[in-house]
Amino acid sequence: MEIKATIIDEEGLNRTVTRLAHEILERNKGSENLVVLGMRTRGEFLAQRIHKKIMEIENKEIPLGVLDITLYRDDFRTRLKQPEVSTTNITFDLNEKNVVLVDDVLYTGRTIRAALDAVMDIGRPSTVQFCTLVDRGHRELPVKADFIGKNIPTSFNEEVKVKMKEIDGEDAVYLVEIKKENNES
Repeated sequence: MEIKATIIDEEGLNRTVTRLAHEILERNKGSENLVVLGMRTRGEFLAQRIHKKIMEIENKEIPLGVLDITLYRDDFRTRLKQPEVSTTNITFDLNEKNVVLVDDVLYTGRTIRAALDAVMDIGRPSTVQFCTLVDRGHRELPVKADFIGKNIPTSFNEEVKVKMKEIDGEDAVYLVEIKKENNES
């Protein structure tokens, strides 16, 4: 794996979080009835930052939860390795709320489809909106983000790697090239 470009640095990530928080508040006409759900793993930390920024702007507490969608994935049974199941932590009612799902990268759309299934099993929100740090294209399902930090068109031999201080020790978004293994004799 080779880094081709730094797409967002630490300052850029801070600016992007601020912008996303403002866009969420604008679309929802404030924070009334708003809840933020971060999708494990990096979406959880991104959601915490957006949640904090919304509360700073609004000077008001809003609910924040964490959603684990591992068991809802359509590839759960077909993966070769054992999936790591974490816990969902939502200690408030989702019924009639405006739910903002937060994840780091939107790619095929399958993760957000699984998240929608998980949310609907928990409650019946008024709206579900999707916020992503990076939209890299290549959708397999008809899914679109409501709030996008940055569009980064990629080729199939590229990936977007999001790094967050909470688990990676740095804040950055990289475009990386995936080297194909050559198994020819």
